[in-house]
Amino acid sequence: MTSPVLITGCSSGIGRVTALYLLSRGYRVVATSRTVSAMEQLARAGATVRPLDVTDEESAAKVVADIEAEHGAVGALVNNAGYAEYGPVETVSLERARAQFETNFFGLARMCQLVLPGMRRTGRGRIVNMSSVGGRIAFPGGGVYNASKFAVEALSDALRFEVEPLGVSVSVIEPNLIRDTRFDEHVDESMRRNTDESGPYRDLRQSIVDQLRRCFTSPRMASPATAVATVVDHALSDPRPRTRYLVSPSGRFFVGSKLVMSDRQWDRVIRRQFGLTESGAYTGKYAQQ
Repeated sequence: MTSPVLITGCSSGIGRVTALYLLSRGYRVVATSRTVSAMEQLARAGATVRPLDVTDEESAAKVVADIEAEHGAVGALVNNAGYAEYGPVETVSLERARAQFETNFFGLARMCQLVLPGMRRTGRGRIVNMSSVGGRIAFPGGGVYNASKFAVEALSDALRFEVEPLGVSVSVIEPNLIRDTRFDEHVDESMRRNTDESGPYRDLRQSIVDQLRRCFTSPRMASPATAVATVVDHALSDPRPRTRYLVSPSGRFFVGSKLVMSDRQWDRVIRRQFGLTESGAYTGKYAQQ
């Protein structure tokens, strides 16, 4: 690919690892994040690094305009920037919920809108949107985050129908339990921020945090960030890229299991996993006595 791949959210985690992997595969990479100093390793590896805040229209437009001035168009966009705001739906403020959508959904949509005119002019392009297994399945404590990723899935499906006839492909990547991202730590921080120590959801908070930590220490459940990077490479290089790429065995297990269960059966599975009863009471080792 001669035109560059523009990747958002490259200061750490999946974005950084994906940028490094694509560079090793010979791609021309423009790596972006809100903090340029966090991308020194990428610059040394050969990436062009640029400041970009996907929630800032001017910042986003400038990066795309600079690439188009030099290369004619963005060859591929990897919409990776995002984070997880976790907490019970009742207690996550709407201000924090809006901020979650500004990054995870509206920022992603903005980047798609900005790169598409150039892609249409050249008659080719690829858009890879980073969703999550949490964009297919909602979990307790993840209502706001899951909602933002469900929205990414819907937007990506509509966009694919609209732009494929114009030479632009749209793929969705759905990671699950990826190491090297500090996802479990971020969930812990936001659950503590959004859940009162003496409130009704204190037991659920501890259950969510402890289960995540166990999953991330299990080699059978969690996958390395390079697993996502290799899938992004497939989405960028395959002559007929898939519409969706499920990353990690745990992700395929969860999505596959939900497909063959009724909603009531699935609800029972999730209640057991999180120590919930049908009446809403908490049970198991995390219940307060």
